[in-house]
Amino acid sequence: MTEKWLSIVGIGEDGLQGLSAIARSLVDQAKVIVGGDRHLAMLPTDDQREKLVWTSPISTSVEEIIQRRGQSICVLASGDPMCYGIGVTLMRRIPVSEMTIIPAPSAFSLACARMGWSLTEVETLSLNGRPSSLLQSYIYPKARLLILSEGKDTPGIVAKILTNRGYGGSKITVLERMGGTYERIIEGTAVSWSETEIAPLNAIAVYCIANTGVIPLPRLPGLPDNAYHHDGQLTKREVRAITLAALAPTPGALLWDVGAGCGSISIEWMRSNARCRAIAIEQNSSRLLYIADNAATLGTPNLQIIEGKAPHALKDLPAPDAIFIGGGVTATGLFDVCWEALRPGGRLVANVVTVEGEQTLFQWHKQVGGDLTRVAIQRAEPIGKFLGWRAMAPVTQWVVVK
Repeated sequence: MTEKWLSIVGIGEDGLQGLSAIARSLVDQAKVIVGGDRHLAMLPTDDQREKLVWTSPISTSVEEIIQRRGQSICVLASGDPMCYGIGVTLMRRIPVSEMTIIPAPSAFSLACARMGWSLTEVETLSLNGRPSSLLQSYIYPKARLLILSEGKDTPGIVAKILTNRGYGGSKITVLERMGGTYERIIEGTAVSWSETEIAPLNAIAVYCIANTGVIPLPRLPGLPDNAYHHDGQLTKREVRAITLAALAPTPGALLWDVGAGCGSISIEWMRSNARCRAIAIEQNSSRLLYIADNAATLGTPNLQIIEGKAPHALKDLPAPDAIFIGGGVTATGLFDVCWEALRPGGRLVANVVTVEGEQTLFQWHKQVGGDLTRVAIQRAEPIGKFLGWRAMAPVTQWVVVK
């Protein structure tokens, strides 16, 4: 049986006295205590045990803990270590069989208790060490958001994002030092937010209220074309929705978006679920800026963007669960590289609008099968005083499961 040498103890603002008997015994029996300055300050002043303070980058401290494998080590963590906490980081390197984890109430649980919200009916996210633009994909009318702050400036950043999105009337509640002697609650609206004297340790609760006339952006595929900045190289809304349906994103799945254009396919893949990942490959340098801008604006700042031409640019990328080819299908060797990289059970979807592109898809179809579909969309547009149907270029789509 593997010896449990590492304990991770969640601790609240009420300090050691708030710990359960089991948690307190793990802290007392440890030979080495690891934590931030705030947590280590909760220990008695005469505690002579070895202390390790988190470093930046934190990976250095993680390596130091691993080097001490077998020693009795206790990590003090805020709230629930497995909720955006250090427990998740350590679990990537150390088996759970070697750990004992004792959580305290998370900031989300405490905030729900203060707000009277059901934890199962709120959107939760962390902006601690993460791009603030992540918030963009969580905003919709009547959404209840719980946000872990990076510091005292985060509430102001959140208020600005909400206001710029047309949600200035949203109610913001900042909850400082929950569970401790100095707990404080500050309330206001996004558009009028001016509070600057805020404790670094805070969480933010938001009730989203849209301004009159604001049209919410869904998480389902098929965002309006005008949601994107582009140079014309954009998979149109109707075709985009059909393409995402064919790609069938699932939580945690990785997409290669080959010939990404303005990034619409990979962005909507990631918007479908917070755990979805995507890599956008594009050779046009000016379009790389569109991809980055669109990803930030639409709440997927973690989209990985690679400049280069396929198939050469695909070398050494992590194996994908799905591949979309939106440009460059006639490139020599592209299909072979993609097919070899695709995980078993993965889906490959390719769209073309040229005869040469169709011929390439027919050859691929002969090799591995799949389904060929032609998509023809017409939109009603003014013709003088009347409306007439204007046809978009028909798209031939090939879908195959490996």
